[in-house]
Amino acid sequence: MPGRQEHLAPRVEPTGTPTAAVGVPAPALPAPRAELRRPSEADWQAVLDAIGRAASVDLLAHVLPDGDALGSALAFGLALRQRGVEVRVSFGDDPQVVPASLSFLPGQELIVPCAQVPERPELMISFDVADARRLGLLQAKAESARELVVVDHHTSNAGFGTLRLIDPLAPATAVLVDELLRRLGVPLDEQIATCLYAGVASDTGSFRYAATTAATHEFASRLLAAGVRHDAISRRLWDTQSFGYLKVLAAALERAELEPQAAGGRGLVWTWVPWADLLAHGVPPEQIEGLIDTVRKAAEAEVALVLKEDPDGTLRGSSRASGAVDVAAACAALGGGGHAYAAGFTSHQGVPATVAAFRAAIDAQPAPISD
Repeated sequence: MPGRQEHLAPRVEPTGTPTAAVGVPAPALPAPRAELRRPSEADWQAVLDAIGRAASVDLLAHVLPDGDALGSALAFGLALRQRGVEVRVSFGDDPQVVPASLSFLPGQELIVPCAQVPERPELMISFDVADARRLGLLQAKAESARELVVVDHHTSNAGFGTLRLIDPLAPATAVLVDELLRRLGVPLDEQIATCLYAGVASDTGSFRYAATTAATHEFASRLLAAGVRHDAISRRLWDTQSFGYLKVLAAALERAELEPQAAGGRGLVWTWVPWADLLAHGVPPEQIEGLIDTVRKAAEAEVALVLKEDPDGTLRGSSRASGAVDVAAACAALGGGGHAYAAGFTSHQGVPATVAAFRAAIDAQPAPISD
């Protein structure tokens, strides 16, 4: 989540898969894209070998980092520091701002400004980054790295980088980081576990989304055993907002529109947040990333969309679905991507035209077998 430059790239949002309504069978998880596969033993070993060779490692979260991106990067940074490796953590925003909701994360002393990242890093690892353009100001340096490792779980990941650990079935990138730590022989301590818990809790919607499995809960159990204060983390992630945010939220809900006939009659609810609202109430852009989770609660709509305006008029779209519509495919048609249940895009067309394009994209999808 947070920050700023002109972003021409798609905004793939923090993800997770919402559960079906009570009494309605949960939809089957969509198959990952055909060209993606789960990491093989050879993939894991190649990444371990690259880490073993490196004396210096740069770890990147995506622009406007969320809990999974920044939590994963900081957890791995803390682990590498334990091993005596020179490590830097960064993300390509200007200004570079850690969201207030993530200010509790340990290891933030590892975060450096973009200018302090080497022009040609020895080894760079990106976390939760589905598209190289989401590296923002650090994209060029990442592409110049001697070795670029991509650790991610987005189904829309195009497979950039020289080495890849991309698991489209993982509920969060933090799960892949945990496996890396296990293979490196780094034990979980309270600080590492706190970062990983923030990651998996963020991307599973506090373990409410359909991507959550028994293994996810077992992972969370190990993190709690390491000393994580899950109640305090949950308060910071979801239950603490500024009064200004409440004013912005109220205005966004007042603008909300319900289109029952959209999405093949399954319904679309959408709203938008003008930059002027953020300015008037002193709310930073990163603080409204979770607004979509309020809008999506409308029982009459399968699909939810929130458009957030940047100072230059660019619109960043966040979309969610309950299972019958693949919003990743819809967002891909608009130049973005993400997960079937949570995806995003960037638009320069204005609110009416952007909503019309998104509506057309979801209407164009075939009816699911479950209909």
